[in-house]
Amino acid sequence: MNLILPLFKPVLIDELIPYVDTHFRTLANRDNRAMAGLSMGGMETRIITLANPDVFSYVGLFSGGSISPDDLKEHPDFKKNVKLLFVSYGSKELENPGRGPWGDPRKNTEAVKKAGMNTRFYVSPGTAHEFQSWRRSLYQFAPLLFR
Repeated sequence: MNLILPLFKPVLIDELIPYVDTHFRTLANRDNRAMAGLSMGGMETRIITLANPDVFSYVGLFSGGSISPDDLKEHPDFKKNVKLLFVSYGSKELENPGRGPWGDPRKNTEAVKKAGMNTRFYVSPGTAHEFQSWRRSLYQFAPLLFR
């Protein structure tokens, strides 16, 4: 775990979200809240949403790990509460699948789908761990939100 996450998680969950919900016109509930991140932000999204499935309904991991069947066993409310799990990578990132700490993201996403979750796996053609991959990922993810 990186050094930022222990500081970021309580600020996000305990301070930022309540502040936004009290100062802006939001639908302040899990069904109307998403979290997504790219690269390290995707990893932080993964950790925070697994630990707080009562806060987020839509999860996007852009080059930031994946959710495995073991994660669902450890966090059963994630499967129950999350309406969409979106995982994406650049095609060049997937040339060495399984090298990350969570294994092959394509296989994990497919296994989680077989376990009953609504998942999408997107591959950005011809890109690596770069802005173009994440731009395309957001373009694919955004229309799936809040349906």
